[in-house]
Amino acid sequence: MNNDHKYDDIINLPHHISKTRPHMPLTDRAAQFSSFAALSGYKEAIRETERITDEMIELSEYAKEILCEKLIKLKNSINIYPEIEITYFTPDTKKAGGFYNKIKGKAKKYDEYNRNIVLDNGAVVPFDCIYDISGELFDIN
Repeated sequence: MNNDHKYDDIINLPHHISKTRPHMPLTDRAAQFSSFAALSGYKEAIRETERITDEMIELSEYAKEILCEKLIKLKNSINIYPEIEITYFTPDTKKAGGFYNKIKGKAKKYDEYNRNIVLDNGAVVPFDCIYDISGELFDIN
């Protein structure tokens, strides 16, 4: 038998159609040949490991006293809704550390029970995460 005509006996036969199984759509047939990621999520895990976070800075006793004085001044002036800027630490939800933020707004509520400050824009900043507070209220005259 000549190799050039190896399949001549079957080349013109009709395509087989199963009597027991439904015909597979072309989109499903193509999917079976799509690439396979044996390590799915690996790239995301590497990116997460590479992402840099800051450590929360431990305030000195002097800095804690100054911050405490500012919080007392804010508490006593909350009824005038003073414009303030708070620098605070936000813990990372996926790994150790976090990052520092600054937010400006009018102090709307000084919540001693929940230990946080609520600003007029809805932001809630926990006392324990505050690094610094500034604003005209704290300027020395």
